[in-house]
Amino acid sequence: MTYEGRWKTVKVEVADSIAWVTLNRPEKRNAMSPTLNAEMIEVLEAVELDRDAAVLVLTGEGDAWTAGMDLKEYFREIDAGPEVLQEKIRRDACRWQWQLLRMYAKPTIAMVNGWCFGGGFSPLVACDLAIAAEEAVFGLSEINWGIPPGNLVSKAMADTVGHRQSLYYIMTGETFTGREAADMGLVNKSVPRAALREETRALAEKLIGKNPVVLRAAKNGFKRCRELTWDQNEDYLYAKLDQALHRDPEHGREKGLKQFLDEKSIKPGLQSYTR
Repeated sequence: MTYEGRWKTVKVEVADSIAWVTLNRPEKRNAMSPTLNAEMIEVLEAVELDRDAAVLVLTGEGDAWTAGMDLKEYFREIDAGPEVLQEKIRRDACRWQWQLLRMYAKPTIAMVNGWCFGGGFSPLVACDLAIAAEEAVFGLSEINWGIPPGNLVSKAMADTVGHRQSLYYIMTGETFTGREAADMGLVNKSVPRAALREETRALAEKLIGKNPVVLRAAKNGFKRCRELTWDQNEDYLYAKLDQALHRDPEHGREKGLKQFLDEKSIKPGLQSYTR
C-alpha cells in the first residue's frame, strides 16, 4: 500500500514489514495539533489493516519526537470555539494517543529520536516497547505554563516510572536524558542517536519473527492484567490462550511442541520455534 503524500502532518513508509510512522511538523518540534491528532487516527487504522506491515515504529521528523500538545492550536484557538468542538478535539487526542495504540493489533515501538515533552508521554507509554537516543530530552513542563499534565500523562508515568520519580518531574518541570529515561524504566533502552534506527530495526525484526496471533494475545493479556484482580486474571488469561489457539492459522503451539519434544530443534532461552 502506498501512503506518500496522503497526510499533511504524518509520513508513513512501509519497508521490510516495518511501518515507519513519522510525526511530521519539524518546524513545531512535531507538536501535536488537532490536525495531527485526526490524521494519526487515520494512519493507525490504515496501518493496522495493511498486510505488508507487521510492526509499527512511531518516531518524529528532525530533532524531536514530539514537544507535546501545540499550545496555540490545541488550547488558545480551541478554547475560543464551541464546547462541542473542544470535546471532539480531546476525543481525537485520546483516540490515537492511548486507546488505539495501547491495544493495537500489531507490535508498536516508540523510537524517541529527540525532544519528548508533555502530552508526548501518553503515546510513548501506550507503545509496547521504546528505544530512545541517549541525547533525547524528556520533560513534563506543564507546571511551568500554569497547568497540570493533561490527557493521561500522569497515568502513563505512574504505570512505568513509579511514585517518587513521577512526582519529582511533574512538580519541578525539570528535564532528563534518554539514558536517564532507560534507567528509570520509561524506555527499554537508550543508544547513541546514530545507532537508533538500526537498533530499532533489529528489535522490530525480532518481533516480526514471532507468531503474530500469539504475540498480540501475550502483549494485550499483560496490559489487561494490570487492571484486574488475581481471579479475574486467571479467567481472562486462560480465555486469551484459548482464543489464540483458535485464531492462529500457523498452529504455533503445535509446531513449537513438535520442534521442542520431537525434533529437539528448540533450546529454551536460546531459540524459538521456526515459523
